[in-house]
Amino acid sequence: MILEDLGLQSYKRIWEYQEEVLQQQVEIKKLYHNSTDTDGGFPPTSHHLLLVEHPLVYTLGKSGHEENILINEQTRVEKGIEYFKINRGGDITFHGPGQLVGYPIIDLEKFKTDIGWYLRSLEEVIIQTIAEFGIKGERSAGETGVWIEPDIKGKERKICAMGVRCSRWITMHGLALNVNTDLTYFDYIVPCGIQNKKVASMHTELGREIPMAEVKKVLAEKFGSVFGATMS
Repeated sequence: MILEDLGLQSYKRIWEYQEEVLQQQVEIKKLYHNSTDTDGGFPPTSHHLLLVEHPLVYTLGKSGHEENILINEQTRVEKGIEYFKINRGGDITFHGPGQLVGYPIIDLEKFKTDIGWYLRSLEEVIIQTIAEFGIKGERSAGETGVWIEPDIKGKERKICAMGVRCSRWITMHGLALNVNTDLTYFDYIVPCGIQNKKVASMHTELGREIPMAEVKKVLAEKFGSVFGATMS
């Protein structure tokens, strides 16, 4: 799996880059399946994991609701927050500095053609990653992502949001882990469209700044372990 650490990049630029890589892989599959000279194996697609931080931005999934944005456009612009309607699943979420965003662009036909399995695997990557820092992450029944104390009413808080798209079993979009994220920006939205539940970060859970480089290293290792892939 090709690992790319892209640093701090605009949301639009990385969205376009994801689309470019995905389309390359889709074309490889089309050519392979249309060829008469195949051995019945898998097409020569490649797998990618992009790690990035974004400047302030809200993104709304294709099934999302704009009423979950609680500030008007003028206020949003004054605060320097961009906004995009995008083609992933899920509702509204926030990206910003201090949040580690992971975009796996992988061919699920070489793993398992099951979106539910894929999302649970992404959750497992995050659960194992934050465990290395002493944080217990869990799943919340019926809600995608990774949570802290999901079964304690009033204390449920999401530390990692997820939303994906899949084309010909090639994935894009992915996960957003709050590391040192300024969580006040979540006050202006209903995160993921889920009412009355809070968000968390590794910083708020541990009470200290977490080196992003360390989190990236652990996440890449756990991703390779969960998916049975060699990171390069």
